[in-house]
Amino acid sequence: MLDRTEQTTAPGIYNLWFEHGGWAQLSTEIDDRGPTRVARRITGTAPGFIPQVGDRTSWSGIYYATPSDAGIDARDITIATPAGPCPAWRIDGAPATWAIHIHGLGSTRAGTLRGVRVATELGYTSLVVSYRNTAEVPRVGTGRSTLGHTETADVDEAIGYAVRRGARQIVLFGWSMGAAIALQLADRPRHHGLIAALVLDSPVLDWTEVIKANSVRSGLPAAAAYLAAQWLTIGPLARTVGLPGRIPLRCFDWAARAADFTTPTLILHGTRDDSVPIRLSQALRDARPDLVELETFDAGHTLSWNSDPDRWQSAVTTWLAERIPR
Repeated sequence: MLDRTEQTTAPGIYNLWFEHGGWAQLSTEIDDRGPTRVARRITGTAPGFIPQVGDRTSWSGIYYATPSDAGIDARDITIATPAGPCPAWRIDGAPATWAIHIHGLGSTRAGTLRGVRVATELGYTSLVVSYRNTAEVPRVGTGRSTLGHTETADVDEAIGYAVRRGARQIVLFGWSMGAAIALQLADRPRHHGLIAALVLDSPVLDWTEVIKANSVRSGLPAAAAYLAAQWLTIGPLARTVGLPGRIPLRCFDWAARAADFTTPTLILHGTRDDSVPIRLSQALRDARPDLVELETFDAGHTLSWNSDPDRWQSAVTTWLAERIPR
């Protein structure tokens, strides 16, 4: 039995992650149990796990915990980065075409497995990567996120790993902040001609606007976002809050930098995303229709796949098949 909320009544398939370990996948069918409760059928659980009445859980779009849960044959590897050794999953496929999957802020690499299935079915070799100051990776400095600024260097080493093993073209899959990292990598001149396409789910395209949206959602005045931006972009202030230095938010503003776009990009974004407003994706699509396509879903932040897995997978598969020679 679940509390009735916008999340628990949303169409699609989701996962419950339990406070003391374990997870349970839920079906799309919703059983009305009155004005404050709903029920959803459990379709799968962590091995040996039995949910109990009264267990505390969190609602999540992270549907698969491991590659094997998604029916994917992967092996554990480690990528050496400026932050130290970063664990990754490698899924072997075509030696010349690779996909690198980048998770978002506060998420884990397991969250990207929803997109890995597409890359695997297309025959790509995949790397599912991690980066500094996340659960699996060594802490750097105070452990605070720099919103993709320093994290990009860690993911860049995954590109080097792929190239040294035969990659001639790479597709970057980025989720939320992972999309911001993907865009920074595609913008680097040394990767032009190598990064063939971007697949971005709920992408952060302007940190100032994203901070503003989250301030408003939290009940703070929109002006708080601009004050926060000052603390992030001015060196002495940034160091006061535990950052290694200023974060150049202007580099992440793709509304202002639309003319710099060079890589074919597919964006998948939920119309009910109250964390990263869809209007940012719409604006980029409108500014660069020659390179950017947008698929919209009736979904919240990074939940487009969950709301309609078949359409998400079909949209990505069709778009990539038209652009990446096999």
